[in-house]
Amino acid sequence: MNGKAATGGEARVSARTRLERGRTALGPALELVHTGRAPTRAVLTAELGVTRATAGAVAAELEALGLIRIDAKPSAAAGSQGRPSHRLSVAEGGPVALAAQVHADGFRAALVGLGGRIVATAPGCETVDADPARVLGSVVEAGARLLRETGRRCVGAGLAVPSAVAEPEGTALNPLHLAWPAGAPVRDIFAERVRRAGVDGPVFTGNDVNLAALAEHRHGAGRGARDLLCVATGHRGVGGALVLDGRLHTGSSGLALEVGHLTVRPEGRPCHCGSRGCLDVETDPLALLTAAGVEPGPDGPLDQARALLRERYDDPVVRAAAEGLTDRLGLGLAGLVNILNPDRIILGGLHRALLEADPERLRAVVADRSLWGRSGSVPILACTLDHNSLVGAAELAWQPVLDDPLGALAQ
Repeated sequence: MNGKAATGGEARVSARTRLERGRTALGPALELVHTGRAPTRAVLTAELGVTRATAGAVAAELEALGLIRIDAKPSAAAGSQGRPSHRLSVAEGGPVALAAQVHADGFRAALVGLGGRIVATAPGCETVDADPARVLGSVVEAGARLLRETGRRCVGAGLAVPSAVAEPEGTALNPLHLAWPAGAPVRDIFAERVRRAGVDGPVFTGNDVNLAALAEHRHGAGRGARDLLCVATGHRGVGGALVLDGRLHTGSSGLALEVGHLTVRPEGRPCHCGSRGCLDVETDPLALLTAAGVEPGPDGPLDQARALLRERYDDPVVRAAAEGLTDRLGLGLAGLVNILNPDRIILGGLHRALLEADPERLRAVVADRSLWGRSGSVPILACTLDHNSLVGAAELAWQPVLDDPLGALAQ
């Protein structure tokens, strides 16, 4: 009797321990599926370091929450032996985050599910009003319409803006390419508009390139990098971001990696910041159009500059203009490599197009100007996600769910 009682007690303790361990593992398990690092239950078991039974219980709980889908009868790969492991994927009809982005030529709202999947988008105006409250009210209403049309549950909202965002206040410190006042309280305005629209969940705001880097690290060209440097041109100017061990490095108050204001041509163009020859004005779309002698058109400088490289790169004037921008970009990247020692660089916007037009030239400049370039050059890759700033904005809203699925969804 005593032996049987002890065995039963031990079984109850063991079951309770597995349950507690499983609940603790819910967040890490969801993040593994979310980022594509656990496509099967066998991989999930290995990554979590738990028993197969615990991994199965965790996966079942996430499926019950409507977050993932378990395929218990996947087809076996050709030539494989044994029963294939259950396949795991994000739930197609699951919750979404409302993501919003404002840039110099307009705004866009989107619904983004787990896995960085854009479910629906709504492009906005081409002229951004000088009143941030009016712009943010419009973009939130566009997102709220998408939620009503799709009937999806919303876990929260994230906003990407072309400005350094000071923390903890959530103010747009220097929206240089918008007519907004410096220090505009964009997070508070965005949160108020989100609540007014009847959208539930926490609200976040971040710099657009920071958020692009976060999205690329989890779902795109930066996946697997430990220290990831992202440099990108938006519709105007140049931004940078650094992801360290899976987390954005934003500095002590959110203002780190303002790489657009590195000087790469001391005698160059005046910059909005008061200096001269910054990356911001020497390697952005307007700089390419100006160097090539092309007048900016109605389609926006980024699309026009990309089309110029794609359609007229054989023109000697266009090629010379592109090579000048590439050399100045390479000089800036080399300085960042010397300071930050990243294990990967990814480029977005016009910089991606410059890399694709002449990849060897850019890599040669970086290698020549960086201290360790010739002995171990840093991989330089193009960003791969469409609308990566929007996906990154959604990542901010998804983070509380990734941290604590049960707690976040209960709220």
